[in-house]
Order: sequence, then structure tokens, then C-alpha cells
Amino acid sequence: MSGWAAKRFWKKADVVEVEGGFSVTLDGRSVKTPAKAALIVPTRAMAEAIAAEWDAQVEKIDPGTMPVTRGANAAIDKVRSQHAEVAHLIAEYGGTDLLCYRAEAPDELVARQAAAWDPLLDWARAAFGADLRVTAGVIPVAQDRAALEPLEAAVAAMTEFELAALHDLVGISGSLILGLAVSRRRLDAETAWNLSRIDDDWQIEQWGADEEAVEHAARKRADLLAAARFWALLGL
Repeated sequence: MSGWAAKRFWKKADVVEVEGGFSVTLDGRSVKTPAKAALIVPTRAMAEAIAAEWDAQVEKIDPGTMPVTRGANAAIDKVRSQHAEVAHLIAEYGGTDLLCYRAEAPDELVARQAAAWDPLLDWARAAFGADLRVTAGVIPVAQDRAALEPLEAAVAAMTEFELAALHDLVGISGSLILGLAVSRRRLDAETAWNLSRIDDDWQIEQWGADEEAVEHAARKRADLLAAARFWALLGL
């Protein structure tokens, strides 16, 4: 049975404890991922969230309203078989981390970035031993391997479910440090989103908001909050 049938065909979704974790059944039949793998997640809380998403479907299944299910599918179907590649992709953000690239002017924006981002770089130095360099302008700055290696090790040690969440936390924010800060409970997701938007918000303050850009940002924010919730459901 494919979990992604077009129309609702079940009456009730339930959580079942199975070998290796927790699964969700629809009228007693186990949900599968799009690749037909068993959908088994590590915590009851995550399974309950998935079951609630299935129960919330009305006539037709809308994957857009099922972020926890999508995250679990990604962890099982994509990340599990490509763990090293996904970990490497995420860790690469450390070399070009948003927090390391500062404006040259005006002074108010420079000060705003420093006040918001410097404490996170200090935290990364204390928590991981990652002493990242900061530059002004768009010319890339090469980070020391000694700074990147502990960040890479932290990412590589994560499970496929953790990586699935971190992938979105980092990719959406543009910052490995922000993603790790959310995962380590140094920041909540809303604060991380706001910190990632300092440059954008500055531009809006100066020139006003573009309706299409605002809608795009709202979707990204929702996705980042969903990734943070997925991480929280892992009980870490």
C-alpha cells in the first residue's frame, strides 16, 4: 500500500510500537513511504504527529499539510541511503556561513549584524571549538580546517532523522551555526529565522516590501518552523 494515494480511504490512523520504533497504521494497515519502505520513526511523539496529519486529511490527501510525514519520508527514503553525502552537503555551509559575511556599510546595519551574530559565533567557538573567520563584503573568506572539522564531525554523527531536520534548518537560514544552535536549543526557531533575515529586513526598512518576496519569505519561515518541530519530536 502506498501512503500517498490520492483520496482518503481509511477511517482511523493509529500508532503502533514495532521493532525499531513506532509506526502508523490506517485501519490496521501500515503506512509506507513513497519508496515503499516501512514508515518507522524513532519516537512515539513523532508517530502521533504523523497519525494526526493523516487523520486531518479530508477528501483528498494534501502532502503540503503533512510536514512531519514528509520529513520522515525524506529521512527514510533519501537520507538513510545517502547519509555521508547529505551530512557533507549540510556541513559545507560552515565554509560560507551567513553569520561570517558582514556588510561594509552603513554603520547601523554593520552594528546590527555584529550585535546579533557575534554571540552565535562565540557560542560555536565554545560549543564546538569552531573559530570561524568574519569578513566584510562578498569576497569569500577561507575558513581554517581546524574550525570546520568539529562542525563536520557534529553533523556526521547525526541520525538520518536528525539530518533531515537539520538539512532544512541550515538550508533555509543559510547558516550551519543557526541550524546547530536550534538543534542544541541555543535558539528557538523563530529567533533563528529573525537572525537569518537581518539583511532582508534592513532592505525592507529602506525600500519597502515586495508582495511576492513577502509571500516567499512566509513559506520559508513556515518550513523552518516545521523543521524545528520535526527535530523537537525526536525528543532531543
